[in-house]
Amino acid sequence: MAIFLSRSPEQTLAWAENYAKTLSAGDVVLLDGEMGAGKTVLAQGIARGLGVCEDVLSPTYAYVNSYAPMFHFDCYRIESVRQAEELGFADYFEAGKICLVEWSERIAPLLPAGCKRVLIRKTGENEREIVT
Repeated sequence: MAIFLSRSPEQTLAWAENYAKTLSAGDVVLLDGEMGAGKTVLAQGIARGLGVCEDVLSPTYAYVNSYAPMFHFDCYRIESVRQAEELGFADYFEAGKICLVEWSERIAPLLPAGCKRVLIRKTGENEREIVT
């Protein structure tokens, strides 16, 4: 387990950009943390580290956003595993792209074995603890 203490959103972005260099095609990364902790900031930094030039926004209403090297899931509004199955989530995990999943506990039975996990916790106004 490794812990990084971020003192600003910019430091969180930079950490995530470097973390992206440890990922390989097909990796599934679970981004855990409370509402407003910075999961989307992590996703933005990882995307930047993977060479995504587009704006990375939370896919809260779309459920999944697709970028060249990755998929970004927000499962907050998923009401059941069956709903996630009907949306074809399991297929995304087999597509060979990096998958970033927010609120993964809502689709736990669909997640493949060997997922990576990044936990982000608020420790102050702009400070975060990032645990891998």
